[in-house]
Amino acid sequence: MDQSTLDQEIAVEQRHLDRVYARLAELRRDAVRAEREGYRLARVGNYGALVERDAMVFHAAQQRHRLDAEYEGLVFGRLDLHDGQVLHVGRLGIRAEDASTLVVDWRAPAAAAFYRATPAEPLGVVRRRTIQSSGERVTRIEDDLLDPDAAPPDMPVVGDGALLATLSRATGRGMRAIVATIQREQDDAIRSPGSGVTLVSGGPGTGKTAVALHRAAYLLYSDRSRYAGGGILVIGPSSVFVEYIASVLPSLGEETATLHSLGSIFPGVAATRTDPPEVAAIKGSLRMRRVLERATRDAVPDSPTELRLLYRGQLLRLERTELDAIRDRALPRGARRNEVRRAGFDGVLAALWAQARRLGISGLPEQRSFEDELIDRTDFRDFLKAWWPRLHPRHVLDWLAHPERLRRYAAGLLSNAETRLLGQAYRESAEHGPSVADVALLDELDALLGKPMRPARRKRDPFQLAGGVRELSTFADRQRAARQAARERPEDYRDYAHVVVDEAQDVSPMQWRMIGRRGRLASWTVVGDPAQTAWTGDAQELSRARDQALGRRRRHRFTLTTNYRNSAEIFAVAAAEIRRAYPDLELPTAVRTTGVDPVRLAVPAAELESSVVTAARALLDEVEGTVGVITPVPRRDEVAAWLGGLGGERLAVVTSLEAKGMEYDGVVLVAPGEIRAEPGAGVRTLYVALSRATQRLTTVDPTG
Repeated sequence: MDQSTLDQEIAVEQRHLDRVYARLAELRRDAVRAEREGYRLARVGNYGALVERDAMVFHAAQQRHRLDAEYEGLVFGRLDLHDGQVLHVGRLGIRAEDASTLVVDWRAPAAAAFYRATPAEPLGVVRRRTIQSSGERVTRIEDDLLDPDAAPPDMPVVGDGALLATLSRATGRGMRAIVATIQREQDDAIRSPGSGVTLVSGGPGTGKTAVALHRAAYLLYSDRSRYAGGGILVIGPSSVFVEYIASVLPSLGEETATLHSLGSIFPGVAATRTDPPEVAAIKGSLRMRRVLERATRDAVPDSPTELRLLYRGQLLRLERTELDAIRDRALPRGARRNEVRRAGFDGVLAALWAQARRLGISGLPEQRSFEDELIDRTDFRDFLKAWWPRLHPRHVLDWLAHPERLRRYAAGLLSNAETRLLGQAYRESAEHGPSVADVALLDELDALLGKPMRPARRKRDPFQLAGGVRELSTFADRQRAARQAARERPEDYRDYAHVVVDEAQDVSPMQWRMIGRRGRLASWTVVGDPAQTAWTGDAQELSRARDQALGRRRRHRFTLTTNYRNSAEIFAVAAAEIRRAYPDLELPTAVRTTGVDPVRLAVPAAELESSVVTAARALLDEVEGTVGVITPVPRRDEVAAWLGGLGGERLAVVTSLEAKGMEYDGVVLVAPGEIRAEPGAGVRTLYVALSRATQRLTTVDPTG
């Protein structure tokens, strides 16, 4: 293919792109005009006009926002079909003034062949073209001729294939939206039935995360009322990962999904600290539920051990054994402590009434009056609050730092060694705050404790001002406020229509319980790779917890087999590492070669700092995109200090655990031997770290 033909084909696509952006500008002007017209309707003055205004303004503003959000990279593909029809595929469906199609939305059925067609099964596609652009200018095109026998003699075919060319480009700051390079096996998973559970497995670089996020966007497109109404929850392994993927769904035209890391699901907590594997295995085990259940039934630390009241000259007294018995009766198995608090108070009052009758107190009133007298006393109310306070999950979790309490709670459930490890971890938590694994325990405690019984609050009138004065408002203003209130979800929303779990192989049994509470009514997409698991606990327990969370919903299983991320040279190093420990694992096939082998450095420990800095500088010069410096967990802050502000936003320092799900154009892996030696899942963690780079990999191992 000579340069003149390439230039001619780029010009063809440029003319179409010019037409698309011109039409986009027209649609945007129409949307702005509709907003203005909507506001003018308010001048009519009747209720019907106000309602119509509100609807027009809302829909026009929504349309304008969609058009603005999809400006960059709007058209990325073209299909030439057997019947001579030409379809352009993009992020947003656009029609010309005569209603002819200028761009087909990538989620529409008509666009499915762009992802699913192959030479063996072309699905009516003669040529598939990928279009790359910058702003409103076409910069590159790549063709796949899928059905040569059906191609006209004069049909030009440009380039060596879109997928590999795209994968060789820099990733940029956030995760690439690979809409234009999704392959058949990925598209099968993306468009699987909306109901049930879609399980996607695959090794590094197979596009699991991209599949999960594109599936969320596809479901919102295919049944918006269901999935936007109920909401989609996307869960990733870490806050670094969630930040990394945060721009993907908006780039696909969707902004309604809720993103959380495993450390931020429970309201009010944003944990990023990770436990050592042996501690995480204890905290993640289902045995912890029994430990926590025992804790929620125990006396509060430093609570009163007896009650002494002087009543009409007589001493009323309840000792510790009586108070414990009252608490046990008020808190039968399965009851939630915060929700039966009143039953405990009633038990104390009943015991005091019975004692007063036995003492034959002169002038003793009826029981109701007796109880009212006591409740009016400040000293009695103070006792009740101290004896049975409202408990937050964090309060109870802190009790595990007390050795004697923890021994009682863990007796028969955890070994002595596990109890010591857990106690030490919680004594450290007093200084450092909860870990990621603790978040699931806080959620479990929340379920065990229940919500304190409180009087229902009246909803505040948004137009009510101080002093009883009411703000002047239109009917449409009030309707809009009502719609906004209906859309607002509580902080701990649990009725999602769809739940996406990424890096699912690292979700512990207790974390599955936490996620399951938010997906009781949902369909699911679960993606992961067993070879990358960091879980070192009971595998059967993990399987049971996952199955319980997913319920009896029908399973749709997909396996991704092609590694698009790593060059073959880089993945060979990662594959050799994991196969030494697990020779029978099925690994994906890397389809791209660069001719550049990874660099392996072994340096004296005293030279580690200078070697890491030099390697990072070299990769920043060699690649256009991002450079990740991956470290063992204990070295993260130390290495970050070495690198200072080197590379700006192009360089990130992450731990071997935070690197899960991430990708960088270049990677400097610090002290791989230390990662390998980590107890439990060290080899698997190293395998993950070695497979994060798309173009260049340098390992720096200290010796001596």
